[in-house]
Amino acid sequence: MILPFVSDAEVAAAIPPAVAHLRAGRLLAYPTETVYGLGSAPDAAALADLSRLKGRPAGKPFLLLVSGRLMAEEWGLVFNASARVLAGIFWPGPLTLVLRGGEGRLPDQLRGREGGIAVRQTSQAAVRRLIEALGTPLTSTSANRPGTPAAPGAERIAEVFAEPIARGELLVLDGGALGNVPPSTLVDCTQSVPLLIREGAIPRAELRRAAGRLAP
Repeated sequence: MILPFVSDAEVAAAIPPAVAHLRAGRLLAYPTETVYGLGSAPDAAALADLSRLKGRPAGKPFLLLVSGRLMAEEWGLVFNASARVLAGIFWPGPLTLVLRGGEGRLPDQLRGREGGIAVRQTSQAAVRRLIEALGTPLTSTSANRPGTPAAPGAERIAEVFAEPIARGELLVLDGGALGNVPPSTLVDCTQSVPLLIREGAIPRAELRRAAGRLAP
């Protein structure tokens, strides 16, 4: 099923069935401020289904979208000094922070080799409303098969993932076509000194102008 997800009325109508779909352990495609994402509720069984849908190599973690820093901390994620400052300046927005914590609360499939979990507060307002209604973080990975471009809109997602949509496994929220936006910038904040993992929508120079010595 594909649900329109642009106007306030469309978003309000789509959120209840999307929340029910996620709580039932099924998967969702949705727009973000960068690319369309595929996601699930943050539990191990749903993440296993998401890995199969994506065709993602084993051991490569997904990230989490949260409604804000409070939600991340409620799920046990820890903001050190750099993470606090960077989140305070650039959230909501295309900055993903790798944080320690979450043991016993979040599935190990989310944890990278450095021991942290990647998380961001999206600036896509409708998706933030969805996360708030869901009451849990939403897992996220780009809506494509490995090695292919990210889908620019719901039509391409419907082509690539036609079978799981037809089976009711994947619900698509159609937020319209997205522009050619870089992925989020990724900063590892698991240690006292932050490390830039991927320079994306926010350049390193902008991080340093805003956060000074607490930027990577």
